[in-house]
Amino acid sequence: MRHAEAPGVGDPAGFRLGDCATQRNLSAAGREQARRIGEAIKDRGIRVDRILTSQWCRAAETATLLDLGPIVEDAALNSFFDTRETARTQSDEVRRTLSDLDRTGQRATLVTHQVNITSLTGVFPASGEMIVVRMSGNDVEVLARLVPDPTDAREPAVQP
Repeated sequence: MRHAEAPGVGDPAGFRLGDCATQRNLSAAGREQARRIGEAIKDRGIRVDRILTSQWCRAAETATLLDLGPIVEDAALNSFFDTRETARTQSDEVRRTLSDLDRTGQRATLVTHQVNITSLTGVFPASGEMIVVRMSGNDVEVLARLVPDPTDAREPAVQP
C-alpha cells in the first residue's frame, strides 16, 4: 500500500528519520483516507495477519490509522526516492519478506512509498492505493489494484 495522501513530492531539505517535523506528512484528508480504508478492510472481513510499515512518518501514521493491529517498522520499506543506490537491496529484502509471508500463509499489509511499489511491481500507485500481490518464484505478481475512490475511500475500485 502506498501511504495515504501527503501533499508534495519527496521530503524537504533537512529531512531526518524519526523527526516528523522535518518530513512531508499526511494532510487532514490523508488521515481521513487512511481511517476510511481501514474501515473498508474491516467491513469486508479481510484478514490481515501483519502490518509492516516504512519508518517515514507518513507511512507509519497511515499504518496506525488503518487500525488493523500492531504495526512493525521495517527499514526495507523506507523510501529510496533520494537514495536510489539502495533500491535493489531494499527490493530484494521485501521480496524475501513476501516469500516468507506466502510460505507461511500469512496476509500482510505493507505500507510504503510510490518509488518502492513501482520498483517491485511496475505500478505507479495513487496515494492510499493498495496493490494485491503474491510471489511467483522470485517475481512479484500483481493480482489486483485497490484504488481509493476520491469521493469515498470506503468504496475502493478494483482493477484486475
